[in-house]
Amino acid sequence: MTDLHVVDATAEHVDEIVGVIHHAFANRRTLDPPSTALTENATTVGEAVAAYGGLLARIGGAPAGAMLFHVNGDVLELRRVSVNPRFQGRGVASAMVGCAEEAARARGLARVRLVARVELPETVEFWGRRGYSIVAREGQNLIHAKAMPLERVVPTADEMRSLAEELAGQLRAGDVLVLSGDLGAGKTTFTQGLGAGLKVRGDITSPTFVISRVHPSLVGGPALVHVDAYRLGGIAELDDLDLDASLDDAVTVVEWGHGLAESLAPDRLELTITRGDDDVDESRSLRIAPAGPRWAAVGVRLTATAEVN
Repeated sequence: MTDLHVVDATAEHVDEIVGVIHHAFANRRTLDPPSTALTENATTVGEAVAAYGGLLARIGGAPAGAMLFHVNGDVLELRRVSVNPRFQGRGVASAMVGCAEEAARARGLARVRLVARVELPETVEFWGRRGYSIVAREGQNLIHAKAMPLERVVPTADEMRSLAEELAGQLRAGDVLVLSGDLGAGKTTFTQGLGAGLKVRGDITSPTFVISRVHPSLVGGPALVHVDAYRLGGIAELDDLDLDASLDDAVTVVEWGHGLAESLAPDRLELTITRGDDDVDESRSLRIAPAGPRWAAVGVRLTATAEVN
């Protein structure tokens, strides 16, 4: 078994981090313009660790990987992501990325971002497998980003509507939301809040018996298309609804859509609502998992309700 441990970087780890960075970047082929990683030293790394933190990975007690953090607004930027060549192929980079994402969520940051060089296709492929999207290009630098999931405890139905109304302010035509949760969890309540935020016409109720309803905008914005996939037999029946005709012009919410609606759009919000432990508990847990370049570029921000500990 691999004895792999990842720890939060402190001042006592600076020399080990510098060593990993130098070993990793010295082993890479020369780029034009060249990387400045080999100019890192105990002073620059120590300042970075003191200001924003970082990670050190060890295998069998030996320094195997490292990365430095930088915080820019609500974004955690990953710098000098390094694996000692001696330990490549041991899952070091993946372990550090997972820990970095946990750090971003713990700090309440909306996104994780990093730079990968276009001349290093293996590196670009690695970040793609980890769910990162290319959101910009600056010369030879490809800017990768990933939006972090949000988790909230929502005490009441009214607060669920308020939260959804706040989210509606970040939506635009073409956005797709896939909404999952048990019967009575609050999916329709959430959609009612979206409708209020989008200022659409008509009462929003469960579309179970009509499968799909269109609520036009009252203010010239996107319509809200409300779909219930509970009785659909599969992707073919979802296709029969011809949602493609309205996807670009509307905000589409698909209840019971997990496993079906993901094919509608690479850019989407996957929302899961979970009921409390008993019938007396009105609170709900809401998880919002953004997917795709659209959300990687901007992230999701919510101020309403308390964050899950």
